[in-house]
Amino acid sequence: MDQADPVISIGILLAAALVGGMIAHRLRQPVILGYLVVGVTVGPHALSLVDNLEIIEAAATLGVALLMFTLGLEISVSQLRQVGKVGLWGGGAQIIITFALGLLVGFTLFRWPLTQAILFGLVISLSSTAVCLKILMERGELGSVHGRIMIAILITQDVSVVVMMIIVPLMGNTLQALPVALAIAVGKALLFVGIAIVSGLWILPWLMGRVGGVRSRELFLLTVMVLSLGAALSTQVFGLSAVFGAFLIGLVIRQSRFVHQALGEITPLRDIFATLFFVSLGMLLDPGFMINNWSSVLAIVGTIIIIKFLVIFSIIRFFGYGGRIASIAGAGLFQIGEFAFILALAGINARLISEQFYSLILASGIITMLLTPLSIGLASRLYAKFPWTLADKTPSPSMKQSHTALTPEPSEEPSRVILAGYGRIGQSIAQGLQDADIPYIIIDIDPERVAEARSSSRPRIYGDASNPHVLSHAGLTNARMLVVTFPDPIALVTTVKTALDINPKLAVVARVHRTREADLLKTMGVVELVYPEYEASLRFLRSVLATSGWREADSKKILPVTEGTHEFVEFNEDREV
Repeated sequence: MDQADPVISIGILLAAALVGGMIAHRLRQPVILGYLVVGVTVGPHALSLVDNLEIIEAAATLGVALLMFTLGLEISVSQLRQVGKVGLWGGGAQIIITFALGLLVGFTLFRWPLTQAILFGLVISLSSTAVCLKILMERGELGSVHGRIMIAILITQDVSVVVMMIIVPLMGNTLQALPVALAIAVGKALLFVGIAIVSGLWILPWLMGRVGGVRSRELFLLTVMVLSLGAALSTQVFGLSAVFGAFLIGLVIRQSRFVHQALGEITPLRDIFATLFFVSLGMLLDPGFMINNWSSVLAIVGTIIIIKFLVIFSIIRFFGYGGRIASIAGAGLFQIGEFAFILALAGINARLISEQFYSLILASGIITMLLTPLSIGLASRLYAKFPWTLADKTPSPSMKQSHTALTPEPSEEPSRVILAGYGRIGQSIAQGLQDADIPYIIIDIDPERVAEARSSSRPRIYGDASNPHVLSHAGLTNARMLVVTFPDPIALVTTVKTALDINPKLAVVARVHRTREADLLKTMGVVELVYPEYEASLRFLRSVLATSGWREADSKKILPVTEGTHEFVEFNEDREV
């Protein structure tokens, strides 16, 4: 077998990636980790199954360009507005502070050259969107407070990659020539942005409309590929990073009516080439290097974890969120992300860093990714076991001035209902209770949600609903019912347990998504469990039967069998309802 044949090399890598991805999935780890590990196995430092590195590097470069192109398709200005202050300003502050600390530690503690210390600061300022999203989805915490904060910060980090990719190639200039080189690069970037905007307003809609009118998926996909790779090539001609052009053309197409079709067609191809990119990264990692330099690797891993956890924890606390939210978010975002590897690769190409430094970054990144699921699970379990140690008895610094205004005035009539969680569901319930003239009080740990309740003049308390002090202040001992609406399963179980310890006669209605939390809540004596997905499926079924011509009498033969039984519908291995 001639391993120099590019078809054979790519075939071996894709087969190996399939095996590594399946193993990672079975172990409940992000598939990216499987790709990285299998790359180490088949690479030149282990089994040496693949020798043709040039074709693999070319495919990996294509994967990076497509990755940035789809990032431009997926991120919009409205998304950046939705992330709120903690996403935009908090995420920006996290990047700047982490970069500064990384630069300081790299230059003073590790005695690296200035360019390597700068690149180290840039690299550790980024976290892995793929790893964090996978973990949050598997834990059912995408809609939780810490989940929304993590996603908001990740979006800001992803956008900042574009700026970093412009800066890194310029770092090879001397300090005196750097301002001039940066000004020229900014001028070129603005010129390219102007050309892209003009093309997006007049040329691209006409071109894609003509291709779309042919009704050929192959031609449409080919057009999208040519545009993304053509933009990447154009920015290289301008002396800028290729990923900047791919990202920018994605943003331009994002504003057109072809965005959904383009994203749907390009995503499978992007995933294939991105897989080759992650496998190629693993191929560069030398296991012998990790063994011989284990002390340096551990020192860098420890430095990354400490810096990122403390920075993220402090920033989230500064924006008024509780210690539990800050702890879980810090434990989930301390890893090095996939875009950090792209930055490190750009540093290698620009001859800014040594091969040894790149190997250190790669090894540290893989280890931090492997530790992330363990750390976020540990933080959640510690909170569940010892809520009094992580719960907040006092508001955070940024909330002290407004804490008095966020706390309701004492009332002679106790609240009959305590509403824990003021998201979309909680807001609807609060409106219904208000319309029914039922006394209630809102508890939420998200200061932005509490501010919304304040603007509506609704009784509210800022705090963690699992904290016994917060529940007691809300009048739980005299309350008749507790309604828990937030989606965080750990916080849900802890809140119910704490509330029933204070008031065993309390009636509890809780929102639940998975069987393991449902079974546990039933043993606690929860009166009613509400499954949003299950209730939605009943509404869909009722509409389908009505649209299909079923008479109401016939429909009742089916609906009562499922309605009110609260049985789960299994969609995946996690038995999500």
